[in-house]
Amino acid sequence: MGRFVARRLLQMIPVFLGTVTLIFFMVHVLPGDPVAAMWGDKAADPAQIAAFKHERGLDQPLIQQYFTYLGHLFTGDFGKAMDGRPVLDKIEAAFPVTMRLAMMAFAIEVVLGVTIGLFAGLRRGKTFDKSTLVLTLLLISIPVPVLGFIFQNVFAIQLKWVTPTVQDSMDMSQLILPAFVLGSLSLAYVARLTRTSIAENIKADYMRTAVAKGLPKRKVIGTHLLRNSMIPVVTFLGTDLGALMGGAIVTEGIFNVKGVGFELYHAINLKEGATVSGFVVVLVLVYLAASLIVDLLYAVLDPRIRYA
Repeated sequence: MGRFVARRLLQMIPVFLGTVTLIFFMVHVLPGDPVAAMWGDKAADPAQIAAFKHERGLDQPLIQQYFTYLGHLFTGDFGKAMDGRPVLDKIEAAFPVTMRLAMMAFAIEVVLGVTIGLFAGLRRGKTFDKSTLVLTLLLISIPVPVLGFIFQNVFAIQLKWVTPTVQDSMDMSQLILPAFVLGSLSLAYVARLTRTSIAENIKADYMRTAVAKGLPKRKVIGTHLLRNSMIPVVTFLGTDLGALMGGAIVTEGIFNVKGVGFELYHAINLKEGATVSGFVVVLVLVYLAASLIVDLLYAVLDPRIRYA
């Protein structure tokens, strides 16, 4: 198992470096001149612009900026935003908020998605199964902004169970509604994946053997059926955790959550390459960590995988 983990960790290094390189050149080449954008339509003194660029190292060749950025990155220095505030400070303030929101959405999709998919797969072709397919298809079809508006209108304005927007991003109770909106699409996919996998594996030979041995129904379903059916679901969940972090941009905008999505949106509008790079690098690390966890879960669910 140790060699399996070490091999996966080594494979992550070139992926991380390649992704960071791609992100750096995209945000520093495509958006245009961020320094000129600071002054907007106002006429700026060329000497001021030159001094500002020299202070931030923006007057150096791009390849030199890249190696300087890479060296600082490995020391934990993500650079400074255009307002002079360290990017790391912005990350430390915004990341915990989005992490809480994403983890709440993740818990909702795992608990509800797997449970609904399990019961639908065990009752394939019956009313509950058909209802699940219709409802999950409906969730997949509705865009997140529309779903957010519906949730706000029903649960906040009409029922008055929650506030329409988040007043305190540190209050977990205020994040429940945004978490449902953020996790709704993934919940539908998890339910459908679980349902399909359960419906297929329930007819497998090892299931008939387990039943023929006289094992309790709970053990047959929990140990044999569910465990073997979770591999495709775990694959989706592993990649979805990072997607929830990045996909929170729309949800955080709707509910006024001061998290990663909120900061990224403003940084992109202001063409702040250092801020965008810093946040995206953190998201890449989340993706890589989630990918490693998925690989480990594969080895737990099916021991043959660790020797492949």
